[in-house]
Amino acid sequence: MEENKPTTRAQLKTYFETGKHPTQNQFSDLIDSLRHKEDVLNKKEMLIFANNLATIDSAFIYYFANSVGDLEIQVAVTSPDEEDQLITLRDSTKVGVVRQYLLGSAPYTIKIKKISEGNLGETEYYSFGYQLSESYYIRRLFGNNLNTIPDGFDFGELKNGRLPIEITKMDNNARINIVNTSIKFINRTEVPIQYRAYSQYWGNEHGDKDTVTDHYDAWDFLYIAYNADLQAITQNIQCDLYDADTNTLVASGYLYAGQSQENWWGGQVDKVRNVRIECNYGSK
Repeated sequence: MEENKPTTRAQLKTYFETGKHPTQNQFSDLIDSLRHKEDVLNKKEMLIFANNLATIDSAFIYYFANSVGDLEIQVAVTSPDEEDQLITLRDSTKVGVVRQYLLGSAPYTIKIKKISEGNLGETEYYSFGYQLSESYYIRRLFGNNLNTIPDGFDFGELKNGRLPIEITKMDNNARINIVNTSIKFINRTEVPIQYRAYSQYWGNEHGDKDTVTDHYDAWDFLYIAYNADLQAITQNIQCDLYDADTNTLVASGYLYAGQSQENWWGGQVDKVRNVRIECNYGSK
C-alpha cells in the first residue's frame, strides 16, 4: 500500500519554477496543502495544538473579569522590536481565565489606552488588581466618582514574564471617596530600602520617594511594608513609622541582617493624614 505522505513546501515550489502552469495533480497537491477557514480541527489536531500552546515560552497577560458587564479596558503593550500590541480586557465570566501572549521581547511597557465603562449602580465600583510580584497585588477601585485609573495608567515593570489581572464589580452600599495621606521617607542607612503603602482595594508599588496616597474613606487605614536585601549586611535596620502631625511613634519595623524580603512588616496607621518613616541601623 502506498504511503500517504504530505507534499513538502520545497516540492510545491518546484511546480511553479518552470514557468508553466502546474498539472492538475500538482494543483490538487497545492490545494490539499492549504487549510480552508471553514475547516474544523479533528481531535488529534486540537490536542497537538493545545500541547504546543502549553509549551510556549513567552511573556503573557492573563486576566479574569467576573460579572463586569459591558466594561472594556484596552491595554497597549510596547516592546523594542514590535509595533504596539492592543489587548482588550472584557467580561470573561463564561470562559474563565483568558491568556494573551505578548509579541516582541522584554522590556515591556504596559499601559491602559482606553476604558469604556459599563453600567454601574450609584454605589457600585469596579475593583482592578494586578500582580507584578509574587508577593503582592496592586489594587484600585474605579467607576462612578472614582477616576483612579486614567488613560495612560502605567502598570510598572513586568518582572516575572506574566501579568495576572483581576477585575470584578462590587457594591459598597455607600458612596466611596478618596482620602490622601502624605508619606515622607527618610533612609539614613547605605542599604537601598523601598516601602509600599496599601489598604483595602488600594495599593502602590514599592518605591523610595515621598508619596501621597489616594486610598478610600471607607477604609481609612494604611499598612506599610518594606523591600530590602540585607544578605551582605551585618547590622539590623529599624524603620520607625510616625504620625507626623503629632510626632508620635506608631510602629517599628525590623529588617534583619543576612536576610532578603519583599514584604518586611512595617506597621499600620489609622486616619492619619501625614506619615513619616525613618530607617536607621539597629544593633548588630
